[in-house]
Amino acid sequence: MPDVQALIRTLPAFAGRRVLLVGEAILDRYLKGRAAGLCREAPVPVVGLESTTEVAGGAANVAVNLARLGADVRFVSTVGGDAPGATLAGLLTDHGVSGDGLLRASDARTLVKHRVRCDDQLIVRFDEGDTSRSQALPARLAEAVRQAAGQSECLVVSDYDLGLMGPEVRAAIAQAHAGGLPLIVDAKCPERYRDMHPDVVKPNFAEALCLLGCRAPGRERAAFIERSREALLQASGAGVVLVTLDAEGAVLIAPDKTYRTSGRAVPAAHTAGAGDTFLSAFTLAYAAHAPLPVAMDLGAQAADLVLDGETTLACGAEALGRELAGQGKLWRDDRQIADQSDFYRARGQRVVFTNGCFDILHRGHIAYLERAKALGDVLVVGLNDDASVRRLKGPGRPINPLADRMAVVAALACVDHVLSFAGDTAHAPIRLIRPHIFAKGGDYATKCLPEAALVEEWHGQVRLLEYMKDASTSDLIARIRREARSGSWTS
Repeated sequence: MPDVQALIRTLPAFAGRRVLLVGEAILDRYLKGRAAGLCREAPVPVVGLESTTEVAGGAANVAVNLARLGADVRFVSTVGGDAPGATLAGLLTDHGVSGDGLLRASDARTLVKHRVRCDDQLIVRFDEGDTSRSQALPARLAEAVRQAAGQSECLVVSDYDLGLMGPEVRAAIAQAHAGGLPLIVDAKCPERYRDMHPDVVKPNFAEALCLLGCRAPGRERAAFIERSREALLQASGAGVVLVTLDAEGAVLIAPDKTYRTSGRAVPAAHTAGAGDTFLSAFTLAYAAHAPLPVAMDLGAQAADLVLDGETTLACGAEALGRELAGQGKLWRDDRQIADQSDFYRARGQRVVFTNGCFDILHRGHIAYLERAKALGDVLVVGLNDDASVRRLKGPGRPINPLADRMAVVAALACVDHVLSFAGDTAHAPIRLIRPHIFAKGGDYATKCLPEAALVEEWHGQVRLLEYMKDASTSDLIARIRREARSGSWTS
């Protein structure tokens, strides 16, 4: 379970960290439109293009994430002497990344990844650009690394295996690391850096398997990585190996410890750049000498913030700070809900759970939640997501979207944790939490509660709390509309 206060204390140390980043700069281009029928030449959709979005991708996305988290970034890379190259350079400048180390190669085309979304579905990705370089460019890149190394406190390699990291550049990296600069490597082929003995290597699961020279073991990926601790450390040559596992989180292995973070499942199209965000936050925490578990958790929290976007996104320090301020209260995935509930039970604390829409918070809600908290030690509030509110309350509801409703409820002193659920009943979160007490408003009867039997399966109690008359969201909305029509609104 993350030590939220430790994360919050570490975040200010991100500001001004001098990071040297070396890697391939890529322009991510997103073309979005609607289906306009099927193509006559082939059974594929015709997409009526509505918008084009261009963002920094590849190592350039790492640079943007580092800068937005507060770092002073020295980015060594190259772009072509073409329009995409100019666009990418402009995007980096807009985010505060210095262009001093971004070399223009007139004989190359900038690397561009095009993603086409049709009716919110990713249907194709096609890439362009090349890695042809002038003979003088590797020496110029190596010199840029050497120059920036003397002004940096941490060196990050983001190697997409697209031709930038040739022998001369790797030699400059090795020289900087041998001179005392901590080295963090995120590479498609991490074995290239084995002899440099990096401080940290961050492969994904497929890259970890390549390091080990074996096939996927099945479903228990995290357990497999933990069992392979010694082999991974030896194969990578690193002091620490940090393996990212998508929805399963990440596993950090060191000679004397193992640490794991949780993740959450999202559509694969929403994960572009999340690993870059993880790497950026982890790097800055590592450079600030934070404990490895704190660095891991900060990386996971930052990555979680960009998972819901449809394009490559970056995480800013301000957004991460807001998330952390509420992270002690906001539960976002099943594993977190179950683990922290188990933690409270192990400590002998009584967990109270209640649920509702909480669309417009009013005095009835406040009084009800305060009474619910008085029944135990920890109050967990489950909020119906927007779709289930519409089903339960009808068109036009909710007035406030889920994120706003969760933030308002989490701000109440009597509430310890807030989560959301998709069903019309609270069976799913109740199974995860197994509360000692399930509280509901007195306008219900125990025999009418669909969740009552489930709670009683593990000898939990159902408690009906007094219903406050004339205090409901529906009544409040009706009153506002009535008074607005009559023109006689009074406070």
